[in-house]
Formats: sequence, C-alpha cells, structure tokens
Amino acid sequence: MFKTLMTALAGLGLSAAVSAQELVEGQHYTLLESPVSTQVEEGQIEVTEAFWFGCPHCYRLQAPVSEWFETLEDDVSVVHLPATMGGDWNTHATAFYAAESLGIRDELHADFFSAIHEDGRSLTEADEIAEFFSNYGVSTEEAKQALGAFSVRSDVNKAHSRMREMRLMGVPALVVDGRYVITPSTAGSLENMPQIADALVERVRAERAE
Repeated sequence: MFKTLMTALAGLGLSAAVSAQELVEGQHYTLLESPVSTQVEEGQIEVTEAFWFGCPHCYRLQAPVSEWFETLEDDVSVVHLPATMGGDWNTHATAFYAAESLGIRDELHADFFSAIHEDGRSLTEADEIAEFFSNYGVSTEEAKQALGAFSVRSDVNKAHSRMREMRLMGVPALVVDGRYVITPSTAGSLENMPQIADALVERVRAERAE
C-alpha cells in the first residue's frame, strides 16, 4: 500500500543556509542509482515536487516549499508531480492535469489543498470537482470534458511512470536534477526539505560550471 511518509521525530537542526558540502548521502538525501531524464529546457535545473492533494504532510509542506520556489533563480524550473497510485490519488492527479489543461492550475492549486484539509471536502467525485473548478472562470461542462479528456488520462499515466522511475515510495518528496531525492525522513522534517533541496541545486550548479 502506497502510504505518505511520516515526518521524522527529530529534526536535523539545520541552519537557515545549508551548504552542499555539509550534506551526506543517505542521511540528508538519497541518490538514484539510475538518474531519470529531466523534462525541462536545456541548461535548466529541474526540481520536482511529488505530492498528493489528500496528503496532510504535503499540505503542511506547501507554505515552506512555495516560499522557497519564489527565491529560485532563473536557471531552476519547478515541475509539480501528482502521485498516482489508484483510487483518490489518481482522481486528484486527474484534477491537477485537468486544471492545467484549462489554464487554471496556478490559481487553483493552493485552494484545492485548502478545500480538502481545511474545509473537509473530499473532491473525489467528478461533479464536485467540476463545481469547484467553476469558481475559476470555467463552466462545469468544460471542467467535466477536461476531467475525461484523453490527454489528461495520458498525463496521469506519464506521472505514474515518472513516480516509478524516481523510485518514490511516498510523498511529499523533492527530486533535484533527476538524481537527488529528499523526503521528510531523510530531511528530518518537512521544513528542512527546501533547505536541503536548495543546497543540492547549488551543488548541481557548481557541477555544471566545472
């Protein structure tokens, strides 16, 4: 059963700024034996955020990781990867890609999380999701068409393949440059995840400059 990763009980006590030299493989991050191909433009450093809208840890991570995303330099591209392991996971992944196809993903993303974790909504039925989408300038008919679109189903399948390639056994997770995987367990806390990812971005940048 695919489960959300539990936050480690004890944090690492990381400082606000962590250097790449301080990071230890197996302690702060794991390294994929077979790096996956990145999906960003040449020269960009990819940061993938794997999440599930229904995951409380993913919800708690949104504030710190969103603040970090705002600080990233122009050579870093963020890819949001909804986890796809059947049932409600796939339904929410479908909602993510449907919203993306309708051009409302950016404004809807945080609200979708909040509706589930603050308002107690499940958002697992097509009618309910379509009604939610209608708050963002699309009709319920347009929303339902997007939710059932072949292209959206294809995106969900691709996301599932991506999760398997990255060997992700839970969410939330951050993957830097298709190689470095950061989870709550390796980071020691949700709050440490962006700090470690930032240091690994610096490591990739330094590697490419050599």
